[in-house]
Amino acid sequence: MEPNPKERSLKELFQLADKIGDRRYNRLTQKDLDDYHKFEHWRYLNGRAECGTTLESKAWVNDHSDRHCPLCEGLFSRRGGKNIDHKLPRSQYPWLSMEFQNLWVICRDCNIEKAEMHWYRYEQYVLVNYPDRYENARRARPIALLRSLANTLINKSET
Repeated sequence: MEPNPKERSLKELFQLADKIGDRRYNRLTQKDLDDYHKFEHWRYLNGRAECGTTLESKAWVNDHSDRHCPLCEGLFSRRGGKNIDHKLPRSQYPWLSMEFQNLWVICRDCNIEKAEMHWYRYEQYVLVNYPDRYENARRARPIALLRSLANTLINKSET
């Protein structure tokens, strides 16, 4: 029997996420692809490159951000504006495109720097390059999402 996800180390949780990603990525459903494309419309109306241009995404951004980037603590207005980012990259986890536990609002500059980095690698990158920001990155870890993925994997292996 697999250990309880709450008892797993962070590294083990990310390894499980990768395991799920490897299994699931090659078996994407039509719904996964629809969600992947739905995110583009949800986030950017008519291809505009600014965050929160639909009424729904604007409301979500307002509810999940203030004036400062949660990572660098810079003012959004001085750091290229707000961007909706996927903590676990959409390119690797397309079925999580519309999973709100996987989203956060960060500044454009931090989003460009994070790019498609997997969260585990991103935390290491922040620790090495911006040690003063590491605590902010650690606080934003997608732990609930990772545990949810681990539970999914465990439940599927038990059936």
